[in-house]
Amino acid sequence: MPTEGGPDLRHHGDAEVRDDGSALVDLAVNVRAGTPPRWLRERLAESLGSLAAYPDGRAARAAVAARHGLPAERVLLTAGAAEAFVLLARALKVRRPVVVHPQFTEPEAALRDAGHTVDRVLLRAADGFRLDPAAVPDDADLVVVGNPTNPTSVLHPAAALAALARPGRTLVVDEAFMDAVPGEREALAGRTDVPGLVVLRSLTKTWGLAGLRIGYALAAPEMVAALERAQPLWPVSAPALVAAEACVGPRAVAEAAHAAHRVAADRERLVAGLAEFTGRGLAVVEPAEGPFVLVRLPGAAGVRRRLRELGYAVRRGDTFPGLGEEWLRLAVRDRATTDGFLRALDRATG
Repeated sequence: MPTEGGPDLRHHGDAEVRDDGSALVDLAVNVRAGTPPRWLRERLAESLGSLAAYPDGRAARAAVAARHGLPAERVLLTAGAAEAFVLLARALKVRRPVVVHPQFTEPEAALRDAGHTVDRVLLRAADGFRLDPAAVPDDADLVVVGNPTNPTSVLHPAAALAALARPGRTLVVDEAFMDAVPGEREALAGRTDVPGLVVLRSLTKTWGLAGLRIGYALAAPEMVAALERAQPLWPVSAPALVAAEACVGPRAVAEAAHAAHRVAADRERLVAGLAEFTGRGLAVVEPAEGPFVLVRLPGAAGVRRRLRELGYAVRRGDTFPGLGEEWLRLAVRDRATTDGFLRALDRATG
């Protein structure tokens, strides 16, 4: 879905590994490899015996609420975080929505599909894609920002994001990758002191459940009620509800925290390896805090094609507003996969 000759907002990383890319080593999709874990697969398998009953989300909603220390009326379960963007676009009557880019493009696509005219705040590479709250227009009544941001891997300070809040404005913070940040530093999930705040979370990235579609929104009860009215009946399947309840329990939260530290170590190895390519013009956006890194590389489109020939898929960057053909996003993978990719990159840029 290109916008008036602009980038295709509906292009996502999974397009790189469909069809002729299905056999490639995947560094294009930001879903943690080796998931879902066995214990979660077993819980999902057990849930299949109850498929004759309509889904009942009360237990999952209560579990999510407990995870963040909130009352249940502040939680809305969604079919992936992406559904929440559609609900916000359809349910809210806004005059000037603003999306902070580069970031996940689905929020803007959903707003445009709902008939809204969307303004963009474009963060600059020269500033490390850091957010200056003053760059957001004062009269914006809906602001959408990711944290940590896909694709830049920038983690914005919670204070800077909270500074965007004001009466009459809905502030949407997409924390789909926050559970991949050790200690969930700079998270706003669970905060009730920020007016108009809506925090979105996904359970598909860390737990490898992209095909199941499960996420949630945290907001004031009146906002949750408005979004819920825009949902169809039974929007989240019974297996997805089981997954939600399982993935916010104490065992799962501890496992996710451990995985976040492992991702950080794997990312450090990837960034160190990429530093060897600075002489070929490659630059990494640092500090990277998500389970992916953004790199700038002359001739990146050709490098991406050569990497495919060598068996590796990476995410093109030119479909993100504010980026161009010289950008690539790389998912963080384990040591062996990273080492193999770096060898392929050496060949692709040699």
